Amino acid sequence: MATKKTSMFTLTERVTVSAGGTATFATIDTGSYVDVGDRQALQIHSVDFIFQGTTAADDVTVDLGAGREMICQVTDLNRGGLVFANDRALIASGVLSCDLQQGLDRDADLYPDNFGKGSDDGRFVVNDQLYVTAIATALTNPCNVTVRINASIVTLSSKDFMAIAIQSTAADN
Repeated sequence: MATKKTSMFTLTERVTVSAGGTATFATIDTGSYVDVGDRQALQIHSVDFIFQGTTAADDVTVDLGAGREMICQVTDLNRGGLVFANDRALIASGVLSCDLQQGLDRDADLYPDNFGKGSDDGRFVVNDQLYVTAIATALTNPCNVTVRINASIVTLSSKDFMAIAIQSTAADN
């Protein structure tokens, strides 16, 4: 199905959430990794979410506050906010819950999503942007979430590239 053109590499993006209940957005440009003419796609192997406070040294429990949570998602289409787990654009999703009695609880729902056509080793993306959305229920101070995406560049067969492109376009509607 896919022939690897590169070894695995890491893409990162940091989002600073400043207000509770308000979504914060960022994009990761993948246009230089995807080439329609050469049937070149980005294969995402894993996505990590790193939650931090106002500065890298701050305790996120203080900045987020007790009884609150922060959610972050990576999608390959711009939905303008958080999406449900059955949305085919969803690549990965993570949440951080803060309870001062119980401590922090972090979970990655999808790592990455394996709903669509792809291999056991990741998700193929043919879009030229990835979208990061983060939101917190409430905040004491601004909090940061860094998304680390482990990916490689692959060449797909004509049929596989077309199927993934059609699926992505159909999910856009």
